[in-house]
This record gives sequence, structure tokens and C-alpha cells, in this order.
Amino acid sequence: MPIAVLVVEDEPLVRFDIADYLAEQGFEVHEAASADQALAILEAIPAIRLVFTDIDMPGSMDGLKLSAAVRKRWPPVQIIVTSGNRIAGTAEMPEGSLFFAKPYRPADIARSMQGLLAGRA
Repeated sequence: MPIAVLVVEDEPLVRFDIADYLAEQGFEVHEAASADQALAILEAIPAIRLVFTDIDMPGSMDGLKLSAAVRKRWPPVQIIVTSGNRIAGTAEMPEGSLFFAKPYRPADIARSMQGLLAGRA
């Protein structure tokens, strides 16, 4: 049974690229273009085990606020944060989450997801 992950990225080409790569790696990939959309998907699909989110997005909250909301509401969900504009420190992100600067290598993201989900980040 594939592991469900949610990719939250407002840039369609970036989102499609990583979502396609993760699907090829065997993940069940769900996509959201904003934090608001991501929260609705998380409510509708309780099987999601990991959120991969960009920081800078339009809408009511950015990726860091989304990460905090996910950790508070769905504590077991793992989180990976990314940005091309800033570096998020560990103090800004929920405990146990990871950060990747853009541009990232999709293989590194997939490997980190597998590590987080196996409990060896």
C-alpha cells in the first residue's frame, strides 16, 4: 500500500515536477496550491502521513504557519519545508521537521521522506 503524501506548492510546474517524481517512487501523491487547500485535503484524506510544503504561498497562511497547524492538529504527520527565498531555522519549524533550500534534488526529497516515515530522519 503506497504511503500518502501531500505536496503544497503554489508554482504549478514545481509542484507537478516533484509530485510526478514522488509518484514514480511509489508514493500516493496529493497536491495543493495553497495552505487553505492543503488543510481541506488533510481533513478529507486522513491517510496522509507527510506534508512537503513551500514557505512562500498566497492565501491566509504561509508554509511555516501551515506546518505549525499540521503539527498541532495532526501530530503524527511528518513535515518537510522548502523555500527558494529564505532559510528556515529549526526554531521556526515544528520539532522533527526538515528544511530543503530550492533548488532541491527530487531524489533527496524522496530519500528524506522515506527516512522520516521510517523514523530515521
